[in-house]
Amino acid sequence: MPLHSYQCPRLPSISSHLQVNQKGKQEATSSAAMPLCSFYASTSLPVAKPQQSCPSSKPPTSAAATATTALTPTAVAASSVPAPDAAAALSLHLRELPSQVKDKILSLELMGVDYGRALALNPAIRDASPESIHAVVSFLQSRGLHFKDLGRVLGMCPSVLTASVRAHLRPVFAFLSDDLGVPEAAHRRVVVKCPRVLACSVRDQLRPALIYLRRLGFRDTRALALQDPILLVSSVERTMVPKLEFLAGLGMSRDDAVAMVLRCPALFTFSIERNYKPKFEYLVDAMGGGVEDIKAFPQYFTFSLEKRIAPRHRAAAEAGVELQLPDMLKATDEEFTEMLEKEQKLRGQAATTD
Repeated sequence: MPLHSYQCPRLPSISSHLQVNQKGKQEATSSAAMPLCSFYASTSLPVAKPQQSCPSSKPPTSAAATATTALTPTAVAASSVPAPDAAAALSLHLRELPSQVKDKILSLELMGVDYGRALALNPAIRDASPESIHAVVSFLQSRGLHFKDLGRVLGMCPSVLTASVRAHLRPVFAFLSDDLGVPEAAHRRVVVKCPRVLACSVRDQLRPALIYLRRLGFRDTRALALQDPILLVSSVERTMVPKLEFLAGLGMSRDDAVAMVLRCPALFTFSIERNYKPKFEYLVDAMGGGVEDIKAFPQYFTFSLEKRIAPRHRAAAEAGVELQLPDMLKATDEEFTEMLEKEQKLRGQAATTD
């Protein structure tokens, strides 16, 4: 079964693997509790290809180094392995590791999380027990996330793996419901679109960002969460305020700059050095435009300078055709070619008439 079509059932809690006898004592099912990696493998999920690891400045421990070296995409996930053999297949690549470490590594790899990369970004994973990681996974699934989402969510934000469910994760989901008005059925949509939401503090990041955005004029907080959740994880002081000031510094009032970001919230996600400056300079120097053009069409900054803005401007200039920014940039390639041909034809007819 392909990964994208699989939906894992809710994972039971760790205690569900234990049985209580008549004397009240707990005994492990069989002679020992089922390893979590075997539990995950038993869900009929093919082994997901691990993400590429990023080089770390700190050398990993011997156990981590062994695991990172052994769990390579070509060695482990060149092809899908039937679920009953998934944990066993991965185990062949882990040599002489403590059982708990092995169980933890295999569990994460079966979710699609690269253990080596996750460890480099969050060293606390080394000391985390498999049960604590499973508690986080169980909680996320109880909030609507699917098993297939875990590779993206936990891979992008491995700090979530060691987060406190009670002190950190529950407040985030409460914030989505209470502060933003996002229904529980849509929590998964927000988290999958922007996993960093789970890694942010409600008190220190999410709520201050929301207060700032409301003051700017963002009224529909539910739409904000569903369409542009990245704004909630953006720093007010280091990201949003400087970008607003830069836009105002181009020659417009602060109110005009605010109006631009309200019309195009993605402006808060662009780099001043790599986006705003080169595109505005091209608009002024090459196209003869100015501030009024971006005030009327702030979406100008959302288009690629190399792949859309410059090529289309050159094509229009060579054809002797003048187009408004929205017409020139929003059209498909076919529509753009038709516009140029139509304008050239009209110009030719006018010249013939004269």
